[in-house]
Amino acid sequence: MAGLSGGSPELSGGPSGVSGATIAVYSVKGGVGKTTFAANLAWCSARISRHKTLLWDLDAAGGSGFLYGLESKGAKQAGEVFAHDRTSNERAAMRLIQKTACERVDLLPADESIRALDARLVAIGKRRRLAKLAQALGQQYPRIVLDCPPVISELSAQIVRAADLVIVPLPPSPLSSRAFDLVVREIAASTRRHPPLLPVLSMVDMRRTLHRDVREQHPDWPCVPYASALEQCAVQHRPVGEFAPQSPAARAFAQLWGAIEKKLAERKSG
Repeated sequence: MAGLSGGSPELSGGPSGVSGATIAVYSVKGGVGKTTFAANLAWCSARISRHKTLLWDLDAAGGSGFLYGLESKGAKQAGEVFAHDRTSNERAAMRLIQKTACERVDLLPADESIRALDARLVAIGKRRRLAKLAQALGQQYPRIVLDCPPVISELSAQIVRAADLVIVPLPPSPLSSRAFDLVVREIAASTRRHPPLLPVLSMVDMRRTLHRDVREQHPDWPCVPYASALEQCAVQHRPVGEFAPQSPAARAFAQLWGAIEKKLAERKSG
């Protein structure tokens, strides 16, 4: 990966000096590995940078919880996090947060009630409700990773306003640049001062000519390889760094995490 430092999750280390930050994993298209990115980046935050990390699942499919072997504690409770005033929201969130089997990674799970959040957020009329809640939760979690819904909505707009950095997984196709431009336009329409965006090529198979061509077109974009180890995350219910720490996929996420911390540091210093 051009421009990124190497090293495995087992060898990289040291808490980052960057203060609290919210990282959104965002895509307007499903099937690009968004949830796999979110789950593995939360692990990298905890394992590599040693941050207490909250993985906040905002996709009604609940994939992040599944990848950690957890389910929501109760039906249709995730939406209650946005039901009342900010203090009540924070208390509701803390009641729902679950510890994962991975040290320093906690999960705020999703459920079907997330599908009704757009109407609720519009009715509330608070354009930064999610940002304020993330700020409050950030007092306990130096890193919050948001697994975003794969749709353009009021919820996704609120996510952008809350994020310090947006990770955009993209398929290695000739349309990747166009897909990224679409995300840029949609995010710019959500807020006048949007956070930095980091495009990442996902599921890259360098044996395929098309994938090699796209990689050559975007040498500065981080990339995560297509790998059976990543498919095993859903079987193992663990991030890839837990069961295959020396695999190319684990190393790719470690390198991507290094790029993320660098971006956050640049934003704070700028």
